[in-house]
Amino acid sequence: MSELQRFRRRIGTRFAEPFVKALSRSHISPNAITVTGAVITLVAAWLASEGRFLASGLVLGGASLFDLLDGALARATGKVSRFGAILDSVCDRLSEAALLAGIAFWFAQQGNSTAVLVTYVALIASFLVSYLRARGEAMGLDCTVGLCTRPERVIVLTLGLLTGLVFVAVAVVAFCSSVTVAERLVHLQRKGKEPEE
Repeated sequence: MSELQRFRRRIGTRFAEPFVKALSRSHISPNAITVTGAVITLVAAWLASEGRFLASGLVLGGASLFDLLDGALARATGKVSRFGAILDSVCDRLSEAALLAGIAFWFAQQGNSTAVLVTYVALIASFLVSYLRARGEAMGLDCTVGLCTRPERVIVLTLGLLTGLVFVAVAVVAFCSSVTVAERLVHLQRKGKEPEE
């Protein structure tokens, strides 16, 4: 894990603490938080497809809070489960795909085929980043290396939507995610050659 990721995680944990304390006294489950965050992101995707980028960015920022809370709430209440982790991963992939699809739809409506292609690259690379981690971990290999994990991608896309620099944000995600895919492939190649203990 990079220093940037550690710093981002520390900030996220501190920000989530008061919300987690309040939620832990309620009957709201971590899985309900996960699904709610995904639904809110679908709203952000719809707004993006309509070209309402500022509103989409604000909604996406709100959805990101739910993404911070589900895991923290599960740990705080002792409700960590394998299904919860699977549900979280599924909702993350669904949310990211929907958001980028919404953005691609807007670009297509504008007749900007280059932007649609770049968004498509961002989508594929983003999925590969997550897939390589999951595949590596399934084989007993840690694979958290790389610059552009999901939180970084969400931050970049949120800022792009809020500022109206959507194509720039998507291009950054496409490039950085592609670099991360290469980093993880190299990492797994090296780790995969090590003799088993």
